[in-house]
Amino acid sequence: MPDSDSVFTLSDLASWAHPGVSLAVLGHPIKHSVSPAMHNAALARLAQSHPRFRDWRYVRFDIPPADLPQALEQFHAKKFRGLNLTVPHKVIAFGRVREIDPAAQPVGAINTLRWSESGWQGFNTDGHGLASGVQATLGRDLAAGPVILLGAGGAARGAAVECLQRGCPALWIANRTRENLDTLLTAIRPLARQTVLHGFAPDAPPAELPRGALVINATSAGLRPADPAPIDLAALPRPAAVYDMIYNPPATPLLLQAGKLGLACANGLTMLVHQGAKSLEIWTGVSAGQTAPTMLAAARAALGA
Repeated sequence: MPDSDSVFTLSDLASWAHPGVSLAVLGHPIKHSVSPAMHNAALARLAQSHPRFRDWRYVRFDIPPADLPQALEQFHAKKFRGLNLTVPHKVIAFGRVREIDPAAQPVGAINTLRWSESGWQGFNTDGHGLASGVQATLGRDLAAGPVILLGAGGAARGAAVECLQRGCPALWIANRTRENLDTLLTAIRPLARQTVLHGFAPDAPPAELPRGALVINATSAGLRPADPAPIDLAALPRPAAVYDMIYNPPATPLLLQAGKLGLACANGLTMLVHQGAKSLEIWTGVSAGQTAPTMLAAARAALGA
């Protein structure tokens, strides 16, 4: 049986001969991923009461973006049951699979593939992960009040779509580059329905920003120790809570400031776990709610190690 701690490559795929059911996460780089730890822990727990999962294994593959089209063909030929995709594969794969789940269409990206005889079926579980993660750590529904979203890249688009699909009453998006902000606003405006939609520069928060909003960071600011916070929380009308999609490091500058201001806050580990649990549900039929606690414990242990 494959070692889930290993990092495999496209050359390994050519001779892949695991007799059981194979699952994988593809990225570049991918060595840091805790997804194998999460999924294999959940599969091991399931196997205790469902023997059919005893030969399921989840591994990581380092696949450069240029090799993804070829890799997808080979993974399908090898009949991998499912794949997870990380940045930048989520967007590259979007136009290269046979079928896209309707809920993923507005996001323009997919992070989960399921094997079918005719080709890959694509899904995006990041929105579910965000909504479930916010609920689990902050006790807040995305539709419960206004949201201030930081960023206008791919992660922000997925978060914005989820907020709009769930009926968020008002969505304020902050981004430093106005062109990127306008592009995102134009793309998601047809989904707004009753949601009030605005954009602004993070260094010039408008006076009409609502009090009691949920602040969500979808930028990469905070991944490196020297990164500044993506916004000054003290310059905003007092938020209800702050959720940073970054989970490593666990305490970003944004979350450190939130703590100093006495705001409820959480990092993105729960988002990672719940999107992973939803992917596993797509592959196995086992509800995400059943596997998420095991996956969270495994992710925490992997990061602690």
